[in-house]
Amino acid sequence: MLRGVNRQVIEVTETNNMYYEKALLVIRPEYTGAQRHILEKEAKAMLKRMKPPSAIKARTKLWYWLVRLGSATLVGGGATALIIFLIQ
Repeated sequence: MLRGVNRQVIEVTETNNMYYEKALLVIRPEYTGAQRHILEKEAKAMLKRMKPPSAIKARTKLWYWLVRLGSATLVGGGATALIIFLIQ
């Protein structure tokens, strides 16, 4: 059971982010007296700094494929050089 819950919330509907449609931000009690436009400005700035949820995974996948394709290139080049060496 909840009693006496009083929170100030900012709802940002225009996030300008392809992943997030809406953001709900709960304001700390000590800042509820701050001016509304300052809080909204800070909320929008924070949302602009947000990365996609899979940013770390995408970066890891990129390195995985670069290493995998690079090693395949080296093995292919080595095999080609060996075949040319044996033919001559």
